[in-house]
Amino acid sequence: MDADVVVVGAGPVGLFLAAELRLGGIRPVVVERLEQPAAERKARGIGVLATEALTRRGLGPQLAAAHEEGMRDFARDHGSSLGHFANIHKILPDEDRPRTHIWQPELERLLADHAVGVPVHRAHRVSAIESEVDGVTAIVDTPQGEQRFSAAYLVGCDGGRGKVRSLAGFGFPGTPPLLRTIAGQVRFEGPVPPAGRYPGGTFLHGGSMAGVTESARDGEPGGPVTPAELAAAIRRVTGEDVVVAQVRDSRRFADQARQADDYRRGRVLLAGDAAHVHSPSGGQGLNLGLLDAANLGWKLAAVVRGEMPETLLDSYFRERGPAGAAVLRNTRAQSALLAPGPHVDALREIVGELMDLPQANRYFSDLLSGVRERYEFPYPAEEPVGLHSPEKSLVDDDGRITRLSDHTRTGRGVLVLDPESRDLAALAPKRVEVVPVTNTESFLLRPDGVIAWTGGEAELKGALDTWFG
Repeated sequence: MDADVVVVGAGPVGLFLAAELRLGGIRPVVVERLEQPAAERKARGIGVLATEALTRRGLGPQLAAAHEEGMRDFARDHGSSLGHFANIHKILPDEDRPRTHIWQPELERLLADHAVGVPVHRAHRVSAIESEVDGVTAIVDTPQGEQRFSAAYLVGCDGGRGKVRSLAGFGFPGTPPLLRTIAGQVRFEGPVPPAGRYPGGTFLHGGSMAGVTESARDGEPGGPVTPAELAAAIRRVTGEDVVVAQVRDSRRFADQARQADDYRRGRVLLAGDAAHVHSPSGGQGLNLGLLDAANLGWKLAAVVRGEMPETLLDSYFRERGPAGAAVLRNTRAQSALLAPGPHVDALREIVGELMDLPQANRYFSDLLSGVRERYEFPYPAEEPVGLHSPEKSLVDDDGRITRLSDHTRTGRGVLVLDPESRDLAALAPKRVEVVPVTNTESFLLRPDGVIAWTGGEAELKGALDTWFG
């Protein structure tokens, strides 16, 4: 075979998945239809769980450095540094579990460096997929002509409009667009109406960023947003004429919400936008996709190495499917709150008042971050098992302090044992690092940062057998 896994798509999700597979000791290869990395600023940040996932692989300092500038850009463009639900900017930051404001092109460069050594073939378009019992072949159009890439598995990380999903026969049910947004870095000449909600939609304007959200229209054009197109949209929404001299870094998106009916068809799997599309409200897309990659990478590597049965891959959709559905649910709710009209205005006022209550504010924060979403495991367990672990300080017997992320860069599991549980270290297989501590209770961490065990010896044996064989 040409590789163990063919990853289709060299965006952030595909690059992170490729790096995780390489960390798991197998050979990935990436094919990407674009000749160069996309410069479009489609997304401007990653959430709590994706920040922690990249920090577990040693990328925390790079994220922290990018966050300062990203946070300034966010506050400038939105008029607030607070998080938002349907553009109601009241969500307080979680100081213990921060997110990262980073533009997508910068994140992609960071992950390309992280995945250095993985072959990435650009200007390569997948035209067909041939699946066999023991492998899969991608037929790819390249500048040198048609080529075939064979592997044990193929993962489509090629976005919402990618071809892998349809070529492999996945269903993609969902809802059509309710709203559409066009925006960019805009230079106006002359007066500009106030930003805010209007009977025809919402006019967005902060710093040099400006745009319009309005009801979805038939025959949506593609390509960059033109000055004339944006000026016409502002006129429709606000009723006022403006002169748009220039539009840079434009973007256009709608809020259709769809999710694949499964994330695996035999030897073909989906991750990121290839598996789910939704409104960008709340900035959840990259977070969701990167967590797909974190969940799938170590499992797929263990199966390819022959250390775990193929049935381990069934847990991928069982765990990530509900996470995707939860994002579709809350982004649909945000679209309902963004629609124009006096009834929605009244509802927004009530939701805004609710967000002033500390408990409700925390609810919306947790809803967007996903930190309270708990995976369903095939064995009985109580919280915190099934949740993603936050970063922790660990103190060893000599008083030395390390961070949990110091022990996760190899992509192995981590078994943290307090003084009363040290004898359980003998149960750990080679792919699990044992970390003796004195300042916290014992727990088992999967390679994707999910807590897999707390409790007694019998429960630990079951958890180790389930996830590590």
